[in-house]
Amino acid sequence: MKKAVFFLLLLVLVSSGCQKKQDVIKIGVAGPMTGDQAKMGTDFKNGVSLAVSEWNEKGGVLGKKIEAVLGDDQHDPKQAVSVANKLVNDGAVAVIGHFNSSCSIPASDVYNRGGIPMITPGSTNPQLTEKGYQGVFRVCGRDDQQGKAGADFVKGYLKLKAVAILHDKTTYGQGLADEFKNHLGSAVSVVYYGSIVQGDKDFKTVLTAVKTTKPQLIFFGGIYPEAGLLVKQAKELGLNAPFMSGDGTIDPKFIEIAGPAAAEGTYLTFSPDPEHIPSAKGFLEKYRATFGEIGPYSIYAYDSANILLKAIKAAGSVDGKSVIDKLHSMEFDVALGKIRFDARGDVTQSPYVVWITKNGRFEEYWKP
Repeated sequence: MKKAVFFLLLLVLVSSGCQKKQDVIKIGVAGPMTGDQAKMGTDFKNGVSLAVSEWNEKGGVLGKKIEAVLGDDQHDPKQAVSVANKLVNDGAVAVIGHFNSSCSIPASDVYNRGGIPMITPGSTNPQLTEKGYQGVFRVCGRDDQQGKAGADFVKGYLKLKAVAILHDKTTYGQGLADEFKNHLGSAVSVVYYGSIVQGDKDFKTVLTAVKTTKPQLIFFGGIYPEAGLLVKQAKELGLNAPFMSGDGTIDPKFIEIAGPAAAEGTYLTFSPDPEHIPSAKGFLEKYRATFGEIGPYSIYAYDSANILLKAIKAAGSVDGKSVIDKLHSMEFDVALGKIRFDARGDVTQSPYVVWITKNGRFEEYWKP
């Protein structure tokens, strides 16, 4: 009799535990949550958190509460694969992430095998969506689009004839640098092409070599920790050619590292200023009230989460294939405006413009 009661109680506990799990829909959020790029991971986390809280206040989705589960890839490809496997094994029905292309590309293999969609707010290397995985999407643009915008600006607006190009050897950094170089074509002479090592702190040797080539502009493919040091050390060496970089650099941390004086006049390719987008007003107000300063990718993470949850609601299920089909077929009204994905999972319109660093802040400067 005692054994029968024990097993009955055990069955009740197991059943109640399963029921509790079924009442929650887990969404993975993956990116560099710690380390020198933690600011980007925090922006991801905050953007998704705001979207999830808004949905949960309205009852969640499919009658269930949503839970954001964090994965810290430390912008390391091997760690990204570990994070991806853990999120899949822990029951995440989809993932918002990763930030670095070098992390998103290998992680996408895991999500594809797991049959769940991933939406990256910030990985721009074309290879990510060229692999042919139906469940891979990005809310941002691609480096072939970004490189072209930067090159068109240098050729058509600045009308320069000699540039130096540096990159950090990563999938993102070198990929962007190469796209920029390719789109310059024969109109601009590349007087120096070289690399640095991500994580290094002293770049004066390479900058001294760059200085001898007398470039009119220095382009850097990489992220803000190295970009800030490059700009700062270039000025210390008397290398006064303006710098240009991409979306991985446009963060207040760049100005903090470089110093406002050294950062002044740096050009950056990124999407249009959300302050000028009417549909972003509500997001901007809520985010500032909750988290304070808005990071460059906060709105992308917020929109990624909303797109995913709208697709789940429309599918009436968390089944990966059903959700992926909705992501491909629907148009989504989000903070950035209307977003639709093409067959590869890319946004259908190139979003890039050129910004400039001015008076310690970033300002939208030029549109193609």
